[in-house]
Parts: sequence; structure tokens; C-alpha cells
Amino acid sequence: MQSTDSKSVFGRFLKFWRGVHGVSQEALAGRLGSSPRHISRLENGSSRASETMVLDIARALSLGKRDLNHLLIAAGFAPNEEPVDFNAPELKWLRKAMMMHLRTLDPYPASVVDGSANILMVNRGWVNFYGSLLDVDGLASLSNFYDFLFAQAVVEDAAGDWADTLSAILMSIQQSALLTGDVNAEKALARLQAYPSVPTDWRQRAAHTEPMASFRVPINIAGEVKRFFSVGTMAGALGPSAFASQPHLSIITLYPEDASYDFASLGGAELSHPLLFY
Repeated sequence: MQSTDSKSVFGRFLKFWRGVHGVSQEALAGRLGSSPRHISRLENGSSRASETMVLDIARALSLGKRDLNHLLIAAGFAPNEEPVDFNAPELKWLRKAMMMHLRTLDPYPASVVDGSANILMVNRGWVNFYGSLLDVDGLASLSNFYDFLFAQAVVEDAAGDWADTLSAILMSIQQSALLTGDVNAEKALARLQAYPSVPTDWRQRAAHTEPMASFRVPINIAGEVKRFFSVGTMAGALGPSAFASQPHLSIITLYPEDASYDFASLGGAELSHPLLFY
């Protein structure tokens, strides 16, 4: 329930940024072609800002992308995102940081993925593990972590909650598409829904399944089903708009449910891959 005093979320943000830039209600109203009374009502929660007003306020106060997104979220609107190329020259430092992090996770299979689970970087443990499951061409063509999971139809019934896990993943993509209108999210949703492992009632299942940063993955290894914990760690910006910061990066790591499982014994493919950078 929204408060009607100065403690309203948007009002707190608006008052804060006016203070940072030393702009009075009167001065801000002048910049916006509005009235001081309206600015006051926005701050005390008795009036709700339109999206256009939020954008105008951000421009009037010279807010950057992060702070604009905070203001939009506080007002009840979706963040304003611009795609960022992970391979752009200016993000060389970020790629180096991700590579160093991946190295620390060896021998556990780990990869850096974007918001659609497209694989951007991998570690040696990843190449060793997936190289033992796939042939050379299959390993080279494995470009999306979700596609690999959804293709595990042969072990669909190996874990009782597997269908719920797939449903929860689909719902996370569905809600992202609803929130942002992202065409790529819509395409990913359509592609993943086509896998035979997806239950027909995935929407209803997902409605009763809370999302988690970790879930169990059953994988058929040499005719025997092994279970792993898939743990996702967000590698985004700090603060409440971390989920809205670009690029959307996560590090996904597989840990064996059986602590005695030895990844080194797999003897997978030669440890080389286009996305292995060390």
C-alpha cells in the first residue's frame, strides 16, 4: 500500500535528488513547466507521476542511466534499458574479471551467461565436463545453457521436481518479456517451449513454484543419472536496479550432489574451446 506522506518511495527519490543537485521545488517546477504545488504532491505521495513526467524530471536533474532506472522503478514503471555488447572494447576489464572468476571455480563446470542464458565465456571445468557428454560438433554448438537443460528429456523423470524446474525457468523468461517487451526473450520462450520435456501445464506449475538461485539438474552420464546443483550468481551492478543493469550477466556453476564425484576422472575433450580464454 502506497503511503500518502513524504515517505512515498518515488517521493523519497525525488526529494533526495533535488537535494543532491540543490534544486528547490520551485526551481524544478520552473524547469518542467509545472507548479511547485504539483512537485510537492509528487513528493508527499498524493499525486502519481506519469512515465513522461519521470523522464522529464530525470532530464531536468541530469540523472544518469542508473539513477533514471531507480526513479522509474520507484514510480512503478519498467526500467529503460539499452543493449550493451559484452565484447565491446570498453568492457575488456569486465571480461578479464569474469575470466579470473571462472578460473577460481575449476574444476567445477562454470560459464558466464547473458540474460537469455547465452554462453559468453567458459572455464576449463566446463569444457572437460560437457566435452565428456557431447561430441566435438555438439560441444562447439552448445551456445545456450537453457537449451542444454531442456534437451535432457531422457532423464525428465529422474527427479520429481524436474518439470517444476523447467516451468520456473520458462516463467522467469515470460515475466522478463512482459516487463521489458524484449523480442529476444519472446524468441527464447518460443524456442524452449518446443522441447518435449516441457510440461503442457508449465504456467500453472510455475505459478506455484518460487524461483531460486539454485536447482537440481539430472544428467545422464554413461548411462547413469547423476544429479547436480546448478547455482547461478548474478554479476551485475549494485543497488536496487541490479537486475536492470546491462549487460545482464550471471555465472552458472554445476556442483555435484555427491561430494565424492570426481570431475577430473571424466577425461573429456581436449581443453580448448572458442569461449575458453585462458
